[in-house]
Amino acid sequence: MLSMNLSLPPAVAVSKSGHRRPLNAHALLGRSGEMPSFPSSLLGGERGGGAPALGIGSKSPGSAGIRAYPFGFSSRPCSQIRDSSSKASPLDRGAPLRHGFASRTGSLVPRAASEASPEGEAEAAAAAGAAVAKPNKTLQLAVVFGLWYFQNIVFNIYNKKALNVFPYPWFLASFQLFVGSIWMLVLWTLKLQPCPKISKPFVFALLGPALFHTVGHISACVSFSKVAVSFTHVIKSAEPVFSVVFSSFLGDSYPLAVWLSILPIVFGCSLAAVTEVSFNFGGLWGAMISNVGFVLRNIYSKKSLQNFKEVNGLNLYGWITIISLFYLFPVAVFVEGAQWVQGYHKAIEAVGKPSTFYFWVLLSGVFYHLYNQSSYQALDDISPLTFSVGNTMKRVVVIVSTVMVFRNPVQPLNALGSAIAIFGTFLYSQATSAKKAKIQAVGCQAPV
Repeated sequence: MLSMNLSLPPAVAVSKSGHRRPLNAHALLGRSGEMPSFPSSLLGGERGGGAPALGIGSKSPGSAGIRAYPFGFSSRPCSQIRDSSSKASPLDRGAPLRHGFASRTGSLVPRAASEASPEGEAEAAAAAGAAVAKPNKTLQLAVVFGLWYFQNIVFNIYNKKALNVFPYPWFLASFQLFVGSIWMLVLWTLKLQPCPKISKPFVFALLGPALFHTVGHISACVSFSKVAVSFTHVIKSAEPVFSVVFSSFLGDSYPLAVWLSILPIVFGCSLAAVTEVSFNFGGLWGAMISNVGFVLRNIYSKKSLQNFKEVNGLNLYGWITIISLFYLFPVAVFVEGAQWVQGYHKAIEAVGKPSTFYFWVLLSGVFYHLYNQSSYQALDDISPLTFSVGNTMKRVVVIVSTVMVFRNPVQPLNALGSAIAIFGTFLYSQATSAKKAKIQAVGCQAPV
């Protein structure tokens, strides 16, 4: 008879003719964990390729009738008794029921072994840690979004205040890039942010995105100097239209839902432009060119920076800022540099205190970089869909805030057009996210 110990002994002893012979677990299960090949004297029961059973129907004299499922064959019960991710072995299916063992027995022992194993304890601890970390993650995202919105509002307010008394957007745009460059250099020097390794291929890959970033930034500043901040942001909400059009020309395809989502954007922006009190063609074209610049920056970045994915978003934006400064400042000096001194004196006269003017310009530079930094940090922590929705709501918050601060007159049709355009942007983010999810699902189902 089989002497069986459910405390998982290292070997099972089989009695035959008064002698006890140990059965080695590795000899039965094999080195690779595959189904062992037993001698014919130990196998019985179904002989036509069915599940073998130890000692089933063995009637030959002297043969041992093994009357139990061999739970004690391995000192590692979790991996060698039953692996929930692998196919059940024939021993699992055949032996217990043929000898009167309840079907529950085969499931309780592996489960008990798994729960008692270090792996099971580690999984339980990880699940408990995730449950505790979830509220902290939510709080962290709330802080990031709050800072992102607040910094964007502060930038738009003080940038517009500075432009009202000093209408030289090329100077202010250059100064904002200068402050961002100094900020990143300080972070890298103090090792508050890991400095990426610089190589010639990396710098060359940045030249295109930095150029389009420069175009987008200076065009937006020109628009801010010509029209109300709210109107510029309404026109900038049409950026998805340019993204779909340019990407389609470059070979990308979009479903019908994406094309339909840009229709309310076009209609809303058109309605807002027609009814805008502070309408100016320079402001309109500045916002439109800004959309083109930022869309081309995003498209070009995907193609030229594919081999530099180890560089995180903040470092990438830092180097784009530095290169953009070298692009912009010489052109700024050429375009309006001769007027800066005279414009400075007029600004001091209008404000009354030089420190107030300095404060406005400095805040516009600092918060321009900070809100971009927060947006990159938010993008690293959340999904693109959540980021798109957050960016849409950011425009709403900025438009409402600047209208309240500068008391810009808003007509009902103008407000309606702005709302329609922003709602279209939200629909676009939903449609594009659905497209990305479908592409990922197809990629996961593709055969390897």
